[in-house]
Amino acid sequence: MWSVPYDLSIDTARADALFASALQISDDPSAMQVKRAIDAATRALGDLGCAARVAQEFGEHPETAVTRMRWARDEVACVFGGSPSDPDYAPRPVRPVGALPAGACPAPRLPGDMTERLPGRHLLLAC
Repeated sequence: MWSVPYDLSIDTARADALFASALQISDDPSAMQVKRAIDAATRALGDLGCAARVAQEFGEHPETAVTRMRWARDEVACVFGGSPSDPDYAPRPVRPVGALPAGACPAPRLPGDMTERLPGRHLLLAC
């Protein structure tokens, strides 16, 4: 039996943690809520526990897991920068800081914008 390769990027770990968190799509979470949910899930389950929860949900409820994972990937891309799961993704035009509506996602940040880099699993929390 063959196994499917697994993407080990930081964004994948963050999306797995958000997927495994208690945060719901209907909550329409802010960036801070997404970061806190990722932190809480990572602390409670660990990186591998979050990935295991994702696998379990895809096995038991694939029809809803796909929608939740797409949402998780899009939220991670919005909060931490990167490209969402939609293949037709085009970056939003950059607006002046004061022009963002309340709760809107700011333009993606470059990795060089991270002023503090923490080692190991704490990279999930750095922003």
